[in-house]
Amino acid sequence: MRGCLSAGQCHDAPQALPLLGDLAPAYLIADRGYDADPLVAALAGRGTCFVIPPRRKRRQPHAYDPVRYAQRQPVERLFSRLKQFRRLATRYDKLDTHFLAFIHLAATVLWLRDC
Repeated sequence: MRGCLSAGQCHDAPQALPLLGDLAPAYLIADRGYDADPLVAALAGRGTCFVIPPRRKRRQPHAYDPVRYAQRQPVERLFSRLKQFRRLATRYDKLDTHFLAFIHLAATVLWLRDC
């Protein structure tokens, strides 16, 4: 599992390729916000099958597997549960290291709660 912090006003799609780094996953499941031509071309060049629904305004929409796309729901539920921690949702911490440390702590609490 990998992650990185970016500015709150930045879009997530430009962070996808640097975050993948040298990984070449068989599938990449993402939401509509990641449907960008440079990202799709880079994934196809790596041999990664992308499961990204096309944006509504795309002139030539590409096909995607809705059954495989539904597999991203556990990750979305995790983010929803993390946002229930007020300190994460409102970003009280000014330093990235403190914010990331609390993300790790909150994820550990959720993991222990589910055990």
